[in-house]
Amino acid sequence: MSFFYDDIDDDNDNDDAALEPPSRSRTKAPNLQMPSRTTEGKSQLAYRSHTLRNNASPALLYQDALRYEPGTAISSTGALIATSGKKTGRSPRDKRVVEEASTVDDVWWGPVNKKLSEESFSVNYERAVNYLNTRDRLYVFDGYAGWDPKYRIKVRVVCARAYHALFMNNMLIRPTAEELENFGEPDFTIVNAGQFPANRLTSGMTSDTSVAISFERKQMVILGTEYAGEMKKGVFTVMHYLMPKAGVLSLHSSCNEGPDGDVSLFFGLSGTGKTTLSADPQRLLIGDDEHVWTESGVFNIEGGCYAKTIDLSAEKEPEIFNAIRFGSVLENVIYDDSSR
Repeated sequence: MSFFYDDIDDDNDNDDAALEPPSRSRTKAPNLQMPSRTTEGKSQLAYRSHTLRNNASPALLYQDALRYEPGTAISSTGALIATSGKKTGRSPRDKRVVEEASTVDDVWWGPVNKKLSEESFSVNYERAVNYLNTRDRLYVFDGYAGWDPKYRIKVRVVCARAYHALFMNNMLIRPTAEELENFGEPDFTIVNAGQFPANRLTSGMTSDTSVAISFERKQMVILGTEYAGEMKKGVFTVMHYLMPKAGVLSLHSSCNEGPDGDVSLFFGLSGTGKTTLSADPQRLLIGDDEHVWTESGVFNIEGGCYAKTIDLSAEKEPEIFNAIRFGSVLENVIYDDSSR
């Protein structure tokens, strides 16, 4: 079980952990299916970087993160310590959904679901693609959102930081080697150019940070923030939109199962204890944050968890504490450089 947790819905500082046991390593797919979704006159990710890491193993991602990403270290228990730079929490004020024919009547527009024009999204996408195509290294990760094969979607992440790829290696559900070989085109693509700012003069921008989703183009574009939690929450936003259309209920909740098969759901805003309550050593953890309730049961959207490290101890939360090991990510934590 791997552990991650998202911060509350505001700009704030967070010390988070993404935790993963060493037994869940991946087989690298021999061929990369290039994304072909474009519109006329639009750029496409060309993967022109000198090095392309396609579904790389955690060990290789560790190697690149330690070599190329300042502020990265290994903890005494083997977790990767990483920093997201200036933004250490999500930026909900900078999140947008594109107003398109398919969404105009289906989204509750307002201060939370803010509109973005198709033209502005195209500008951001071009900006992100042009930036990524200048990088020496690109990382591509293919995974699933949703454990139920009937409802899961295929997600492709394209980014320029190894720690981001490792984060989503935990947060998405990893395909088997056979599934990866036949993965094909994704249902949704995250284009993460978070190291590069948005243009404030672009219509709809309120800062140099932008997190935008287009359901018609099946893309999410990130600019101006390296906080990995934006990708996690972006996938949940997509599933929150798609699952009700499929006739099932998406839930912001944690979930566990008792010894007799009884299932409990814990609802609450981010930061209110869902992860702690669900990580009960006497019950089986299903997931800590995102689920879907169907006629046949409840399934987790994610492959791992996102847990706060504030006041974390082996005595209070042993399941989470003991998951800080190889393959996990400790994000924006303060640590002793000698003992780690």
